[in-house]
Amino acid sequence: MTQGHTAGAGTDPDPEATPAYGLPRQRQAEPATGPETGTATGARKDGGRDRYLDLLRSIALVRVVVYHLFGWAWLSVLFPSMGVMFALAGSLMARSLNRPAPSVIRGRLRRLLPPLWAFAAVALTMMFADGWNPLKDPDIGGTWGLPRLLDYLVPIGAPPYPEQLGSASGLLEAAWPDDAAGPLWYLRAYLWFVLASPLLLWAFRKVPWATLLAPLALTAVVGTGLVTIPGETGDAVTDFGVYGGCWVLGLAHHEGVLKRVPRYLAVSGSALFMALGLWWASGHLGPDGWDLNDIPLAQAAWSFGFVVILLQYSPSWRELPGRLARWDRLVTLSNNRAMTIYLWHNLLIIATVPIIDRLYDVPFLQGDTASAALDSSYTFLMFVLVWPLIALAILAFGWVEDLAARRSPRLWPNGVAREGGWGKRTSS
Repeated sequence: MTQGHTAGAGTDPDPEATPAYGLPRQRQAEPATGPETGTATGARKDGGRDRYLDLLRSIALVRVVVYHLFGWAWLSVLFPSMGVMFALAGSLMARSLNRPAPSVIRGRLRRLLPPLWAFAAVALTMMFADGWNPLKDPDIGGTWGLPRLLDYLVPIGAPPYPEQLGSASGLLEAAWPDDAAGPLWYLRAYLWFVLASPLLLWAFRKVPWATLLAPLALTAVVGTGLVTIPGETGDAVTDFGVYGGCWVLGLAHHEGVLKRVPRYLAVSGSALFMALGLWWASGHLGPDGWDLNDIPLAQAAWSFGFVVILLQYSPSWRELPGRLARWDRLVTLSNNRAMTIYLWHNLLIIATVPIIDRLYDVPFLQGDTASAALDSSYTFLMFVLVWPLIALAILAFGWVEDLAARRSPRLWPNGVAREGGWGKRTSS
């Protein structure tokens, strides 16, 4: 659902962000021969990597984690991660649709589903072990709602989960399933965008401006209360409208349409959309104030304008320039493991809580002053601890992304050339 989302989501995390990094340098420049290998959004028209787009995805993923940790509403304005990630995914989809659409859709599903299955196996096991019985859960319809569990296999809808589980005195707080599984709405939205992309691309080539603006018009209808569609269907339609404009912008970016629009016109038009978003938000502030995730039309307009500017100024870097070059390996790693980072980050944030709580049992930290210091720095400690936990998740589950992409599994694909996936370092 749109309300209560993090905008990053991936951060999107784009499940196609798994380029053939880690191969010897001379092979990275060759055209891909497999059905999916080498077709990530960051690919340049000359066959190399567009590191600018890679950098955008990495920033979006980091912003997702920071937002979920600190809950700062202004982050949704500073960098609308979800809009950025849907735009990158849309650009990739347009490029891939040079091949027959059914094979492209099958390839997207193949890359999307195995990482979801790995996450679902762990999350569902934890929920069942903590006492969740879907047959007795009225929130998913009891026995009649049991087929909804199939959304953990193919996310036609958002996979179900209990909003409360266990007790407040348990190892994890009672709302942990909502926090852990909440980001799975992205997979539903991504799947529907993938299925709709052949039609969207055809429509964009026929009537580009109408196709580009149609999702914003849809949001103005269903995202403002003018027309209310209840339940899961309403959530899916609202998400499609809110982020559909960014997805179509990705199509436009690949088609080269944005580059043909004069920059002054693109930027001034984007500023108008962003101003519209902020104006609408100012009169429809939710419980978290300026959090655009709670205000669909504001999110749609702001993200649309923001993405236009990012793509209009896209410099198409072959390598990260200047001081950015020091982040090259982390950018490479995060792009190779975007789906893993996105799927697991919220559960790992929750996992930091029982770990940090153990500090209160350390003898020299049990005084009032030490306890107060821990209390005041608790969220910062979560921020520090979540990154090594994410690294462990990459080691434990990231290789599933490689199998899904029909590549040899790699433990730590940060761009250092290796052979055999799990093998030794090799020169390039």
